[in-house]
Order: sequence, then structure tokens, then C-alpha cells
Amino acid sequence: MRDVAIIGVSQTKFGELWDDSFRDLITDAGLGAIKDAGIEGADLEAMYVGNMSAGLFVQQEHIASLIADHAGLTPIPCARIEAACASGGLALRNGIMAVASGYHDIVISAGVEKMTDVVDPTPAIATASDQEWEAQQGVTFPSLYAMMARRHMHEYGTTREQLAMVSVINHANAAKNPRAQYPMEVSVEQVMSSTMVADPLRLLDCSPISDGAAAAILCPAEDAKKYTDTPIYVKASAQSSGSIALHDRRSLTTIDATVTAARKAFQMANMTPKDIDMVEVHDCFSINGILAIEDIGFVEKGKGGQAVENGMTQLDGEIPVNPSGGLKARGHPLGATGIAQAAELVWQLRGEAGKRQIEGAEVGMAHNIGGTGGTAAVHILSR
Repeated sequence: MRDVAIIGVSQTKFGELWDDSFRDLITDAGLGAIKDAGIEGADLEAMYVGNMSAGLFVQQEHIASLIADHAGLTPIPCARIEAACASGGLALRNGIMAVASGYHDIVISAGVEKMTDVVDPTPAIATASDQEWEAQQGVTFPSLYAMMARRHMHEYGTTREQLAMVSVINHANAAKNPRAQYPMEVSVEQVMSSTMVADPLRLLDCSPISDGAAAAILCPAEDAKKYTDTPIYVKASAQSSGSIALHDRRSLTTIDATVTAARKAFQMANMTPKDIDMVEVHDCFSINGILAIEDIGFVEKGKGGQAVENGMTQLDGEIPVNPSGGLKARGHPLGATGIAQAAELVWQLRGEAGKRQIEGAEVGMAHNIGGTGGTAAVHILSR
């Protein structure tokens, strides 16, 4: 197996992008990554595109053909990768495996979602849960994560204020990110007084409905310096599966797929949590910002809320979490999130993150999950 490097990345603005179509978004991200890598479209040998549900959101399937055609990149192969909200992370992983195996030399891994074109995106998003036992009984993702939050509060004493701090930190970071959907700061009081969605989760605990795309160019590490002076190296790529429904789990306060994927990634990279300088976690709801840092191993189970409250996850903290603003404030176009996380790590490791730059960062981690944890992808990148 060959070592792999990322030589170019790009991300569109995330938000309610009414003037941009599905095909416009993915083409803009792809062209941006190609330009960043200093290559031509003709250099690409394959494309892997993460997308959860174009069929439901924009009534378009067969998006692999659509993307290759609209981008003018036929006849190179393009594959659509679906794993709910982890689609982007798995598209990145598929690209990494293609290069590592020697099957392809230069590939693009991308992700895209156009979510605002439907009247109500909730039914489409709910297809990532267990339809028979959850969605068809009226359970939504906010209510599923609300159950996880309530149980965590019951077992470990996590407070409503600690949940709110996850959103506060994300928005503080997003205020420094020009690509973020909500680049504005919020207070604990604003989070706790926002509209109730599913007790204890309120509107400002929840990631938004987003449009957007992101892309990354991969090549063999041994060739990376041919294209860029600042390649970023893939140290680990791991994936794990878990039960799709909450009622089948041993615990509501642990996402086992995250635990397993993180452990595999650390083993592959020959690292421990102490070696990570920053992490982009999948905080689709504030409780998952707490569960993630526990399940990855940055803090003990049950201590995540305290860690957030004590400033451990801030930009100048012991383990900065979501310098991009995370899913909560950067935005969460489902299929694009995993790639956007990797793009943020690349900018941070290159020293190109502007006002949100983490000084001296050498190693970063990206954590992307599907649904409530039925799929998890974890990547470790380094300078």
C-alpha cells in the first residue's frame, strides 16, 4: 500500500444558496480543488462523490454521470458514495484507498448536498434513521439526539449550560470563517432561550439545513511535492459500522462506531489522542459535540460537558474542536460535511486558516458519522 497525500482542497460557501444549483455547487468545489492542486482536469483518473439523498432533495439520481458530464470530465469513472451524513467521509476514504492501492494515481473526493429546494427536508433526512422502528413512528433526528442528551444528563450530570457552550464555541469559531453559514457569535443565554425543538435541545443546539459542496485532490505521497510545496499527508483512514436504531444499542451515551473507528485510526497512525492538535467532530446536535470528544478518547466518558465548560475545546484550549465552526455554525450539507472537515484540517495544517488559525498545528483529526452513529469515518492528517 502506498502513502497518500492531499494536494488540493476547496469548499463553497455553505448556506441557503438559492441561486446555485446542485450541479453548480459540485462543479465549483471540484474546479476550486483542481486549481488549488495546480493540476488539470485531464490529470484526474477517478472521482468519488459523497451525497446522501439527491433523489429526495432535488429529484435527481444517477448523479455520478451528471457530475462527470456537467464538469466535462467524461469518460473518467465517477462513483456516488452514500452513508447518510457520513457520505463525504466515506468518499474521502474511497479516494484514499484507490490511491493507496495503486489502482489510481490522482483522484478527487468530493461531497455535495442541495437541501433547500424542498418544502420540508425533514422526511428526507429521516431516511437515515430506522424507517420501520423510528421514522414511521414519528421520531425525528432532533428527538433521537434529545433522548441521547437526556440520558447523558441523567447518567453524568451534564448540564443544559454545558450543551449550550458547544454551540457558543462553534459560533465563535464560525465568526472567523468566511465560508460558514452562520458566521456570528451567540451567548449561552441566547442558546437556552431559543425555540424548543426536542427537549432539551433548542433551535441553537441544532445544525441547520444547508446547501454546499467541498472537494479534495489526492495523490501518492511520493509524488505530492511535484504539485505543491505544502502537501498534507493521510496518516489514517478508518471506518466502522453500528446499529442504525437507538433501541438496539448497549448505551444511549456512547456511539460505538465512533469508538471503534477512532481506535482503528490511532492504531494505523501509531498515535494517541494526545498527538492530535485539533479535531473536526460531527456535532449535528450539541450533545454530539460532547459524545464525540468522549468516544474518541480526548476525555473520560461523562466528562465531556465539563471539558467544554472549562474551555478545553476552544481555539486556544488543550484540544481545539471544530475551528471551522462545526456542523452547527459552518453548516451541514449532509454529503459535503466529511470533505469540508478534511478541507479545514488542510487549511489549518498549511497555516492558511486566517483568524481561526491554530498556531503550531501539525496533526489533525476528522470525525464524520451517519445518522445517530450507524456509520463512522475517522481520518488523521499531518503536515
